[in-house]
Amino acid sequence: MATPADAPRLRTARAADFDPLGRVMFDAVHGGDSPYDAGQRAAWVAEPRRGEPWHARLAAQHVVLAEDAHGAPVGFMSLAAGGYIDFAYILPGARGTGLFRRLLTAIEEVAQHAGARRLWVHASLMAEPAFAASGFVVLDREEVTIGDQRLARCTMERAG
Repeated sequence: MATPADAPRLRTARAADFDPLGRVMFDAVHGGDSPYDAGQRAAWVAEPRRGEPWHARLAAQHVVLAEDAHGAPVGFMSLAAGGYIDFAYILPGARGTGLFRRLLTAIEEVAQHAGARRLWVHASLMAEPAFAASGFVVLDREEVTIGDQRLARCTMERAG
């Protein structure tokens, strides 16, 4: 299927992109509809991630970002060791456009090249439907505690 000319462009993230991706993560969690309440979202991502620990975490992964026609990031997904999808965030205005599938396809190509036999993720309730629609199955459900908040999530995988 052809990608529309105005669709976000995908590319591998560089170190200079990491702080803007922290803002994308923050805005994706705090913007739009969410199954999590404001307190849960504030515990999850209290402020945009930036700085050395954030840079080191992203630098250790393959990060694919989507950028609009002006070069502003609108989403990203990352692949860590062992086929683990660590981050998958899309700004509210770019959701429902097929961008999730495009990012996942790019990550799948990287994983396949690296010899990963499966992809897996700790999916938030926000991300679970998109992963399920892409063939991931729930292995386990859990609640994680961040500060005084409890957030539900699930472990999902797709064997390849």
